[in-house]
Amino acid sequence: MLIWIVFVLLVLVMLMIDLGIFNREAHVIGVEEASKWTAVWVSIALSFSIAIYYIYQHQLVANPMELSPGEAVVTYITGYLIELSLSIDNIFVIAVIFSTFKIPPKYQHRVLFWGILGAMVFRALMIFFGIVLINRFSWMIYVFGLFLLYTAYKMLTSGGSHFNPRESFVFRQIRKIIPLTQQMDGQHFFIQLKHIRAATPLFVALVVIEVTDILFAMDSIPAILSITSDPFLVFASNILAILGLRSMYFFLSNMLDRFVFLEYSLIAILSFVGLKMLLSHHIDISQGLSLGFIVIALLIGVVGSLLRSSEGS
Repeated sequence: MLIWIVFVLLVLVMLMIDLGIFNREAHVIGVEEASKWTAVWVSIALSFSIAIYYIYQHQLVANPMELSPGEAVVTYITGYLIELSLSIDNIFVIAVIFSTFKIPPKYQHRVLFWGILGAMVFRALMIFFGIVLINRFSWMIYVFGLFLLYTAYKMLTSGGSHFNPRESFVFRQIRKIIPLTQQMDGQHFFIQLKHIRAATPLFVALVVIEVTDILFAMDSIPAILSITSDPFLVFASNILAILGLRSMYFFLSNMLDRFVFLEYSLIAILSFVGLKMLLSHHIDISQGLSLGFIVIALLIGVVGSLLRSSEGS
């Protein structure tokens, strides 16, 4: 339990330093700054592999899968890459939400910061219940596997359908419950208008992003559970991946159109982990093979997209 507390406290400290020191003043985050922060968060996540090795070497957390320190590291990195890759679709949706509600670029970081805090709580709950379901009902792994295959199929056949936040169920419910205004007052989520307190577009964007993240987690968490049901590895890989989501958004949001083949990489990864779950009781697919497939799928999508982009230019 001590390791869990220390990990959560470290994450909170990193977030406070991020908001309270480096992003205390609202400003537009450019590609150069975003690329540096992306490198920082990825480096922190990968460096945490050293901590994972030490933790499992000295058995500082429960080890229900009886993983060796090396196996724990490979499992952690695999889970991290799965979550990171599946966050790309999330980045596209966040860009659409900000555009729809006309959120100024200099306030977008604040919205994403609070969105990350909320996502940590919801992810923790979903991970807990997902692990409980798999451990209590072994057939749930087949349900998760089929769901991932269905998600991959929907991505393949969606035909690039567009998400409209103003037509979403969440936005319609917000309008019924809370008075809304198009007016903004700096970074405030609520402002006083005559005799009512109304929510600004920043609050609306925050709630829609939060609910959207929960929907995306319904894909990513079962995907990580296909790799392992070790609670600490699932939680750590998931949280450290979404910590870097903000900087990745500012880095990639203006370049998503260049990565035309990356969606097929995500489809391949979802299909792979879905099949792995369906075959888990019959075929033992090693963590090394899983990690190799994910890395190759991402590389093919990125390199293919860049080559296509260079030919187009």
